[in-house]
Amino acid sequence: MKLFCCSVLVSAAVPAAFGCDLCAIYNVAAAHGQASKGFSLSVAKQFTHFATLQEDGARVPDATGQRLDSSITQVIAGYNFNERFSVQLGLPIIHRSFKRPEGFAIDRGSESGLGDITLAGNFVAWRHEKMNSTFSWSVLGGVKFPTGDSRRLAEELNEVEVTDAPESGVHGHDLALGTGSVDGIIGTGIFARSHRLFFSANVQYSIRTEGDYDYRFANDLMWAGGPGVFLALSESRTVALQCVVSGETKGKDTFQGAPAADTGVTSVFVGPQINVTVGESFSADVGVDLPVSIRNTALQIVPDFRVRAGLTWRF
Repeated sequence: MKLFCCSVLVSAAVPAAFGCDLCAIYNVAAAHGQASKGFSLSVAKQFTHFATLQEDGARVPDATGQRLDSSITQVIAGYNFNERFSVQLGLPIIHRSFKRPEGFAIDRGSESGLGDITLAGNFVAWRHEKMNSTFSWSVLGGVKFPTGDSRRLAEELNEVEVTDAPESGVHGHDLALGTGSVDGIIGTGIFARSHRLFFSANVQYSIRTEGDYDYRFANDLMWAGGPGVFLALSESRTVALQCVVSGETKGKDTFQGAPAADTGVTSVFVGPQINVTVGESFSADVGVDLPVSIRNTALQIVPDFRVRAGLTWRF
């Protein structure tokens, strides 16, 4: 029965549903359960397309066709010390391309490189396993290091509005690959199953410090969860379909001691996710997130959709 319960936990969670490129980590332990002692390697990818211009939560005309495409690939090396405690090191590779107005001209460009590396630990605080039911509660804590290039934050020093020119919704803080700060990350997750039905949820909270250029990203709360059903459930493989509701709440960043007006956001997304496991060695998930509510401050470009996927190998 131990093998069966591990297989169930593997396919349970919603790890890649988090939205903030500079905050979220792909939690291998919460996403793929706790296995016996050993190493794991994961690759997770999220693509987000931003093409809607909003001011104070309301859509506004966009005469210049502004856009921002953000792609993050995380490579995560993990190690399980036992069935309850694991650690992981995450290296994000980021690529962003954009189009925005700059005065009366159009600025096009891209940014690529290493983001902020995270080191996190996961502990299964409580677990109940039976053939027809499972419940697991885990907690997570980690540190994010300032390895990503933060030079785009310097744009905040030079932002000047040109009279009668279209205003940009793509800013330096949107393009920066890193925050320039050492930040803390805490989180928790649950998974409950009864026969073929299950529910899982995860929460992460990022605690920010001041980074480069006297810029401090606001603390960020991200959550994701929802009900699902196992379409296939056996010791050798599982296939699950889940409805994932995810969201983010972030206040205004601070620049040189003053609030940055165009940085606050509260968003909610909904979409399907498919989770697959093969034995205890391989698991995968893929999902799509569509926005149902985005409330932002000032003028910002906001997401139209997200596509995400993850693969994990244990050895």
